[in-house]
Amino acid sequence: MQAYSTKQRKILLSYLASHADEELPADRISRDLSDEGISVSAVYRNLATLEAEGQIQKVTKSGERRAFYRFSGSDECRKHIHLYCTGCGKTYHVDVPTTDLVADSIASSAGFEVDRSKTVISGICRDCGRAARGGAGSRSAKRKTGEK
Repeated sequence: MQAYSTKQRKILLSYLASHADEELPADRISRDLSDEGISVSAVYRNLATLEAEGQIQKVTKSGERRAFYRFSGSDECRKHIHLYCTGCGKTYHVDVPTTDLVADSIASSAGFEVDRSKTVISGICRDCGRAARGGAGSRSAKRKTGEK
């Protein structure tokens, strides 16, 4: 049974959709939406509902006790493998042709069907890689990654 779509849930979903390239902790979401009159308990309750509906994903990170939430409600988002930068915290979509190539390769070599909407590969994005190298970009950092 689908939950009622309340004003608070619509505001929360809109907020998450506008931050689709980020994985956000509930405390930040609550803080950012406090001016909208949404209580902390309403944020947590609605996050749980949106996760159950498949509109968002709850993500845990190594070394972190808190959970993070990522928007996954659009059909476009479900077609991509996601890249998570451990430097800046941004999430990027791999372009569809590359996602298809990776998923097809895994399916043929391992007999495993990839759930694209839930696949996240962690690493360092181009900007963080350049910053770590003092601005000097390597050839691999200059390749197109299909950034959103």
